[in-house]
Amino acid sequence: MIINTGMRTDIPACYSDWFFRRIWEKYVLVRNPYYPQQVTRYRLTPDVVDCLAFCTKNPEPMLGRLDEISVFPQFWFVTITPYGKEIEPQVPDKRKVLESFRVLSEKVGKRAVSWRYDPIFLSDRYSLSFHMEAFETMCAYLSGYTDQCVISFIDLYAKTKRNFPGVRPVRKEERLCIGKEFAQIAGKYQIRVRSCCEGTELAPYGIDISGCMTKEILEHAVGMEMQIPGGKKTPREGCSCVLGSDIGEYNTCGNGCIYCYANENKDLVQKKMREHDPTSPLLTGHLRPEDEVRIAKQEKYCTGQMTLF
Repeated sequence: MIINTGMRTDIPACYSDWFFRRIWEKYVLVRNPYYPQQVTRYRLTPDVVDCLAFCTKNPEPMLGRLDEISVFPQFWFVTITPYGKEIEPQVPDKRKVLESFRVLSEKVGKRAVSWRYDPIFLSDRYSLSFHMEAFETMCAYLSGYTDQCVISFIDLYAKTKRNFPGVRPVRKEERLCIGKEFAQIAGKYQIRVRSCCEGTELAPYGIDISGCMTKEILEHAVGMEMQIPGGKKTPREGCSCVLGSDIGEYNTCGNGCIYCYANENKDLVQKKMREHDPTSPLLTGHLRPEDEVRIAKQEKYCTGQMTLF
């Protein structure tokens, strides 16, 4: 199975000590975000976990302890965008994140690290020309440390529109321009551009539109063939990403990005973060008497057959 840590919060940046304790104790508890009394217990052992999948804006807190999870195959998304503190207030200086990306790639291998340049939005400050220049600068710095970059355009969820007043959708002609130029720029640095849930409109420019965490990508990362149950793929049309079992929790990410879909508002995030106990098997809080704990059914996906690339 795939254990995902990054669809609901940024565990490497905000909760790395808790995560390593969960690895040491070999299990984690996850509260159902829609039915809070339902709690699932997952084993965190290599015999049932085929891959630990991370998505972070700052891998640095985990870099010195990666040997503690070296028995697990890993796949990392590191999001690096050109936005300032008014957009991503708690994300470290991008030059520092770029350097952390290089260190991570050297430790876990280039094929296990993917760069995310998303979400893309446009404004007076963050214009088309701004994005072109920033993207090429980052491509040059990351060349040789990753072979892929995932892009997507901002989705105007209700939370996003509430926390990011004035944001507008990226128009089709702008999306096509970005897709075409990004594909050409990245190609110069041996980086392949992928899009996720953006339809087929960017395919003519050589952009891989199949998704950002497909079976093929995961097999490439772990070096082994996988048999993925049909129900584990995303239900979103046009996307072949494999859904992992996420151990994070909504409204707990401390990065503070104003475009975030996973946080309702700052006050709720601060409240939830105060409830975090690094010794608890739950990301926030503790088990309650009314909770119902179920043991997750965990099966290996890897067949044992090595992949050839």
